[in-house]
Amino acid sequence: MNGSKVEGRCAPGFERVRDSFARTFADGAEVGASLAVVRDGERVVDLWGGWRDAGKTQAWQRDTVANVWSTTKGIVALCFAMLVDRGKLSYRDKASKYWPEFAANGKGDVTIEMMLSHQAGLCGLSTPAKIADFYDHASTAARLAAQAPIWEPGSRSGYHAITVGFLANEVFRRVDGRTLRAFIAEEIAAPFGIDVAIGLAPSEEGRMALIIPATSSGMPPADTLNASQKLALGNPPLEATAPNERAWRAAEIPAANGFATAEALARLYGALASDGRIGGRKLIGKEAIAQATAPRIANVDEVLGMDVRWAAGFLLNGMGVYGPNAEAFGHSGWGGSFGSADPKAGIAIGYVMNQMGSQLAGDPRSVAYIDAIYASLS
Repeated sequence: MNGSKVEGRCAPGFERVRDSFARTFADGAEVGASLAVVRDGERVVDLWGGWRDAGKTQAWQRDTVANVWSTTKGIVALCFAMLVDRGKLSYRDKASKYWPEFAANGKGDVTIEMMLSHQAGLCGLSTPAKIADFYDHASTAARLAAQAPIWEPGSRSGYHAITVGFLANEVFRRVDGRTLRAFIAEEIAAPFGIDVAIGLAPSEEGRMALIIPATSSGMPPADTLNASQKLALGNPPLEATAPNERAWRAAEIPAANGFATAEALARLYGALASDGRIGGRKLIGKEAIAQATAPRIANVDEVLGMDVRWAAGFLLNGMGVYGPNAEAFGHSGWGGSFGSADPKAGIAIGYVMNQMGSQLAGDPRSVAYIDAIYASLS
């Protein structure tokens, strides 16, 4: 197994999940990873193994965290759902109700649900940008507020790969008084013992996994990109190793720099798959979950170039990405990580790794794990 030892536990009946997880290490597809499953509120799979670094000198531990890229967006969606649950906002509210400057250049009617479902027409900055711009929330949010939409808001979706985090964070802090990073720390991580954060404090870096780029980016050739894709994916182009730099970890980029364990993702989505409770304590109400996961748009996404169904920040299941049931939802991240909930089956899955894959969807590792998980449910 290339010296990689799989640790953790599986409940009786889920042994094939461990076998599948171990096989990916034996095949060389994983360097370090963790995988967790919650069923009806109980952890039935909690596995980890491999290494935190490409040199295979630091073992992956149960509490190892990794940058989960866009899997972060699912946590942001949960935060908005919690504000809806508390009566602080409605998804149908106009973003400009809380952020007046955002109404500039014809964006006054953009609602929060349109923003979270990638319909705002702001999938990228329209003026040249560099990675350092993502480390300055106030400046980037102001640029987006002043910018004209690339398409008529509400007419289509186009994945706001990074910009949705700045849009969401600015609205969120004006409603709640706290940024998403602070809210996650104070309302999710601390009270429920959930190991998830936006960015990573220096004191936590000793348990961080280093991201290992894929041999291929998985991106289409630059000369085939449409205008929206060029802005969303190439202004600026992201380096897969950005999370290995302190500046990235110090920033607040709610679309892409979440750090988590697989267990943390599975526990959060476990609440969303059932009654909204973790360990008997309420995280969110069932009606708010229903609102958050109601379909907002279904189309061929302008940026992703594939059929998608967006809810209020969550990706609704399609093409079996999160298993066989249409009721499943979640969010995935660049390279392979994901968190998902399936209310019909009563299960939730979290997967975190450091070796990035090159597939935009259908990473062979996640496909194998999901197949093994659902095969264990009989």
